[in-house]
Amino acid sequence: MGLISRMSDIVQANVNAILDKAEDPAKVLKLLIQEMDEALVELRSVAASNLAEKKRIQRKSEKMALQVEAWQAKAALAMEKQREDLARAALAEKHQCQQKLCSYEAELSCVETSLTDLQADTAKLHEKLTEARLKQNSLVIRERSAAVRLQVKANTHADRIEAAIGRFEHYERRIDDLESQVDAYDLVSSSQDLNSQFVQLEAAEKIEHELAMLRKKVA
Repeated sequence: MGLISRMSDIVQANVNAILDKAEDPAKVLKLLIQEMDEALVELRSVAASNLAEKKRIQRKSEKMALQVEAWQAKAALAMEKQREDLARAALAEKHQCQQKLCSYEAELSCVETSLTDLQADTAKLHEKLTEARLKQNSLVIRERSAAVRLQVKANTHADRIEAAIGRFEHYERRIDDLESQVDAYDLVSSSQDLNSQFVQLEAAEKIEHELAMLRKKVA
């Protein structure tokens, strides 16, 4: 139950929310990944145990099914030999074997359900682990980038950086203006094209109306 409870907590955990609350996100993320790895190892161990149990129950179930068939055959043979007492006893044994077989089948169903749940939990945990490792890689990259930027800022005059940023923002605004002009042109062109289509439709309708009036006069 401890593993199941911990699995549920891990699977439902929001990695971003955990990191947002952490004083040291990198350390917390490392511990979280370690816990997920440990949980995966435990899940594999439980799954292996369940698979072994499944095979054991299947073997017992197969043997019991053979016994059911054997006692059925013995009962039939006894009846052929007019030994109803033996036939009754054989059927009683068959009935007991059938009960055991049903019990094995119920156990097998439980084990298979458990294996299905374990498979689903493992997939979810793998997904969370992948997410956490991507976050970890992202944090490492951000940390390195911040270190490089800090070094650059320390070695470069601040006003030169600000000037470069200002030029970049200026070019960015110019590009935005150009894109806006293109979008506006496309919008106007589309509107004009739509209006021209409606004008053509109205003209065609007028022509058809006049033709109808002429037909009436000729008639």
